[in-house]
Amino acid sequence: MSWFARLALPARHRHANIRIVELANVRRKGLRFMDEHIRFVCKEDAANIVEIYNYYVLNTEISFEEDAVSVEEMGGRIEEKIKKFPWIAYVEGGELLGYAYAGQWKERSAYRHTVEDTIYVRAGEVGRGIGRKLFEGLLEELAKDKEVHAIMGVIALPNEKSVLMHERNGFIKAAHFREVGFKNNKWIDVGYWEKVMG
Repeated sequence: MSWFARLALPARHRHANIRIVELANVRRKGLRFMDEHIRFVCKEDAANIVEIYNYYVLNTEISFEEDAVSVEEMGGRIEEKIKKFPWIAYVEGGELLGYAYAGQWKERSAYRHTVEDTIYVRAGEVGRGIGRKLFEGLLEELAKDKEVHAIMGVIALPNEKSVLMHERNGFIKAAHFREVGFKNNKWIDVGYWEKVMG
């Protein structure tokens, strides 16, 4: 069954033929949990993360990538990111339903104290508060890092839910760029929201 077909199934059946890392198993691996549902990601989560992410790559303008990402590629991204920044996942009933991470905003060394946030929730599970919980958990982790001075939210517009989530957590709109992306035969605006840590 393709992952497109699985998205149409009820949540309790959607991953019947996918190897999901159960909570007990990841605890035995020594992975750290923030609370009952949120834990830190490991490379073995790549297949589940790819399944979530590729829906947005192939069906929306939320991600500016246009080609599906392989499990191998995502595993490499995870390994690289978690060396320095938090990457967390929301797990319920053994299923990974969403994830959030921070990454370097820009490569030049003077930007080293600024990060960019990323949050994705499995299609069909949006609206349950998973994104909000992940975002709050990510901000909590970033607040512990004294090297992080500013957090950027880079949002393809329109995206009212993401804008509202950022603004409710103290982000202020810093910039609006018109028609800087082109995907799915349309021009896309991008907004920057910024939070300077106290």
